[in-house]
Amino acid sequence: MIDEQARPRLKQRLLLATGLATLLVTLPGLLAAPAAAQQITGTPGTPSATMTLDGKQLPAEPPKFGGDIKETAKDSKPYWPPSVVPPKGAPNVLLIMTDDQGYGVTGTFGGVIPTPNMDRIAKAGLRYTQFHSTALCSPTRAALITGRNHHSVGFGVIDELSTGYPGYDSVIGPESATIGTILRDNGFATSWFGKNHNTPTYLYSAAGPFDQWPVGMGFQYFYGFMGGETDQWTPYLYKNTTQIFPWIGKSGYNLTTDMADEAINYMNSLNAAAPDKPFFLYYVPGGTHSPHQPKKEWIDKFKGKFDMGWEKLREQIFANQKKLGVIPANTQLTAWPDTLPKWDSLSLIQKKLYAREAEVFAGYAAYTDNEIGRVIQAVEDMGKLDNTLIIYISGDNGTSAEGTLEGTPNQMTAYNGVLKLPEAELMLHYENWGSDKTYPHMSVAWSWAFDTPFKWTKQVASHFGGTRQGMVISWPGHIKDVGGIRSQFHHIIDIVPTILEATGIPAPATVNGIAQKPIEGVSMAYTFDRTNANAPSKRDTQYFEMFANRGIYHDGWYACTTPPEAPWLMGTAKMPDINEYKWELYNIAEDFSQNNDVAAKNPDKLRELKELFLAEAAKYQVLPLDNSVLPRLVTPRPSATAGRTEFIYKGATPGIPAENAPNIMNKDYKITAEITVPPGGAEGMIATLGGRFSGYGLYLLKGKPVFVYNMLDLKRYRWEAGVGARDWLGSALKPGEHTIVFDFKYDGPGPAKGGTGVLSVDGKEYARRSIPHSIGFLMAIDESFDVGVDSRTGVDDSYKLPFEFTGKIDKLTFKLGPTQLTSSERKSMRHALERARD
Repeated sequence: MIDEQARPRLKQRLLLATGLATLLVTLPGLLAAPAAAQQITGTPGTPSATMTLDGKQLPAEPPKFGGDIKETAKDSKPYWPPSVVPPKGAPNVLLIMTDDQGYGVTGTFGGVIPTPNMDRIAKAGLRYTQFHSTALCSPTRAALITGRNHHSVGFGVIDELSTGYPGYDSVIGPESATIGTILRDNGFATSWFGKNHNTPTYLYSAAGPFDQWPVGMGFQYFYGFMGGETDQWTPYLYKNTTQIFPWIGKSGYNLTTDMADEAINYMNSLNAAAPDKPFFLYYVPGGTHSPHQPKKEWIDKFKGKFDMGWEKLREQIFANQKKLGVIPANTQLTAWPDTLPKWDSLSLIQKKLYAREAEVFAGYAAYTDNEIGRVIQAVEDMGKLDNTLIIYISGDNGTSAEGTLEGTPNQMTAYNGVLKLPEAELMLHYENWGSDKTYPHMSVAWSWAFDTPFKWTKQVASHFGGTRQGMVISWPGHIKDVGGIRSQFHHIIDIVPTILEATGIPAPATVNGIAQKPIEGVSMAYTFDRTNANAPSKRDTQYFEMFANRGIYHDGWYACTTPPEAPWLMGTAKMPDINEYKWELYNIAEDFSQNNDVAAKNPDKLRELKELFLAEAAKYQVLPLDNSVLPRLVTPRPSATAGRTEFIYKGATPGIPAENAPNIMNKDYKITAEITVPPGGAEGMIATLGGRFSGYGLYLLKGKPVFVYNMLDLKRYRWEAGVGARDWLGSALKPGEHTIVFDFKYDGPGPAKGGTGVLSVDGKEYARRSIPHSIGFLMAIDESFDVGVDSRTGVDDSYKLPFEFTGKIDKLTFKLGPTQLTSSERKSMRHALERARD
């Protein structure tokens, strides 16, 4: 043991000798408080014996055989190794987090959208008014499940924008074991339901490896979708590592309800099989990330509720927040930005449309809370609520501004730089906004209002509109100040150490023989005590960074950069040099909403905090800073298909992830399908990527070849008989072998350009057509590449799913030309995007 008085001197010497980084990686447990020794309960060797680990290493060393082995069983003594169980009295843990919800969304924190189930937890526990995210989805989630800063675990940005630097490669390394691994190896049943945005996109395929999937990160059961978002009617859904399609044959299916059903069934099965086994259930629904797709009855509940407009909505939320006490009485409402329109400046049609967008969003938020409530109720119905720690976080970042200034019925348009649609196009979807016919998002102005009282939105790590989340925690019998409010400054990395303290489980020094990075969060359990209601925060410093927008908190002060670009421009604006960003300074101990910039009056304090940010950035792998957005979307990444220009398939092969499919964007490409038509003819899908909202498909319709290019659901370009086709082939293909070729010549260089495609059959030109634009950046998010069938949604409505090919695909070949982007365009595609939008 290390003498307590010698501990500080030893730490100082070690720092000088080895450097902070080496110390933190190789000696994570040396200076920590000693863990409890392993304890065996019951008679050792009997089937009922259990063991509680000391937690120093995971998994623990296998216990030695304590029996006696002779020549025969008659003369031998059996010995069962003890089962690993958590410390006595360890609670179940239900960790809940919704998506893209800022501080002013929920009724629990003053919003106008009722969230009675979040209210329920708040009334049984505590509300936290200064709790923070990272400003973006997968970075927050990586920090949440590891207890370490997002750059420390490779998630400086979402995995779709990952780059080849340690802080940005989207890989949670084995030196950063998740809370799932820690609790599993200490005897918990661990599960994950909902969004998984922490697996590198290039590892989505059946080829694995699966160490970066939930089941490889300590979660014994996974039921959810891969990536940042998915269509709630036809989700990109997995059970463990197998893709599933539960909506087939189920009228009215919606993932939000299905996920709650699955979680409840899982808990009931677990309770029936092992009623005394504690569970850790990580529940992270897609609501309210785009697409906003609640069931219609939830949309109807909010009819007319937003006719007052976004400025009046802010005022109403602000008043509610003061009444509830979730903002200090002296808080100021930040000014409405000049970059967003005022409600009274809109036409009647615009007001009607925008109000509808908010109704759908509100319905989605309320619907999500309702299904969360069903999961909480199931815990109570099992009789386990009194011994369950429930943590419910509203949003993994501020409300999203990715829906453009007007909102969009198809989020894929904005992701591809199409930031403005004709008003007639928007109104065309007024009635079905939120249905399976749309993939919608709302106007930025609503997003700003739902982040009341703060400035900015999701993506902006410098301001609390992007990072301040409402959070509630309940733990019956351990939180006596029920209904109380806590204002200590905390961060998403503080959840893991809070869970570990509550369960009595120490952070391990090694996992699978690998020394662990220290947990960088601090436990919030001290706030559970009523006597600590107003105690100083145990988190005195926290950095923030996303796309080079920076913030640094220290002892009640907050310095941050002024965002040079609005997040709703999706990376298309011209960015300044990172060193030219303006800095702001706030005394948030007195200025809760970041309303009064005092940088000019406190230059020394600002200088001190800027230097502190650089120190923290160096410590936690934040460097190098990068303010690009869309250029990172097309960054080459490792994958099983990296560098390939030819792809060959045989037979039906559905469900290939987009990252592992041939990438036809911004280049020449040639698709050759060698097929056999049986007697009686054939039809069906030969190859498709994407679906209703963008993509392409090559298929036979009533025996005739068709190629469809779905340009973001704005226009569909078809190559088929009667559309620029030769008259010689007006009938279905005859039985026998045929070769169908679609050859596309791209009008590059530059992204999103047009080109000319030629469809030919058996060496003869069949149809020729030129198109003015193509999809330049993102063709599919939650749709797969399918050969021989269409597994999710169709690229057009001329056929019915699953549209299996009734002939034989002897060989399907994709040949790709080089990507036609100049080096400067790879670095910055802004000007090309502007041309594409025109």
